[in-house]
Amino acid sequence: MKFHTKYLWVHTKNIHDYINITRDVEEAMLESGIKEGMILVSAMHITAGIYVNDAESGLIHDIEQWLEQVAPYNINYKHHQTGETNGDAHLKSLVIGHEIIVPVTNGRLDFGTWQQIYYAEFDGQRDKRILIKVMGE
Repeated sequence: MKFHTKYLWVHTKNIHDYINITRDVEEAMLESGIKEGMILVSAMHITAGIYVNDAESGLIHDIEQWLEQVAPYNINYKHHQTGETNGDAHLKSLVIGHEIIVPVTNGRLDFGTWQQIYYAEFDGQRDKRILIKVMGE
């Protein structure tokens, strides 16, 4: 079994952002040389997430609006009593989840028709890291 690790660094211009990282994950898979296996993709920050869905701007807007209803920005979270102001970002990360696993079959990401991998940033404008861990044969 082979293992390959790659780190992506992102620095968003906005506090909230959604970045399609599918191509970066494919590149890590190609670098690894595996044909069968799995890839773990993990946001290495507690105010960000990783998800799989359609790469459609209307859907991304809908996700943003829905998350804002679930965990609104700028309300008085208990977390803010520590001096932080990103309580909503922590909650949004819990809803989205911080990692996914993507299957690799015949040297390709084994996705459904419209599936893409996204990094969701909820407390941006600073350096953040994403782990891509490729495992397989």
